[in-house]
Amino acid sequence: MNDAAKPPAAPRPEPGLVTYTHAIYALHALAVLTGVLTSATIAGRFVFGLPSLVAVVMNYARRDAVQGTYLAAHFRWQIRTFWLAALWLAITLLLSAPLVLVGVGIFTALAGFAIVGIWVAYRVARGWLALRAGQAVPDVGASRSHA
Repeated sequence: MNDAAKPPAAPRPEPGLVTYTHAIYALHALAVLTGVLTSATIAGRFVFGLPSLVAVVMNYARRDAVQGTYLAAHFRWQIRTFWLAALWLAITLLLSAPLVLVGVGIFTALAGFAIVGIWVAYRVARGWLALRAGQAVPDVGASRSHA
């Protein structure tokens, strides 16, 4: 009865953009899978592998087209996942490099890569499942800026 309290529904995205977003998640998932199935790390394949690099370029290329739809949250989620993974890999390497001199640097680097890899796999899976359900992923950064 209280229709005035409901926020206006966001416009539905074009079906082609939904398919496009699925393709981006598929590319990220391919990067994760190659990290699992090869001698590379998940995080390393995600940040430096061709599938994720193509996916992030695709995100930037169509970011304006999804504004105002629930897909915008997915694009932010995908872009942030890529750049935060790159940042955490760089930090892991910088912190582990001096520890190589005392013999534990390789272990801290491997642990850091493993943690980032698990986080990346989680973000790809969570985002893709939300997209399949036709929902936005939670966007903590955007909700803080709108509050």
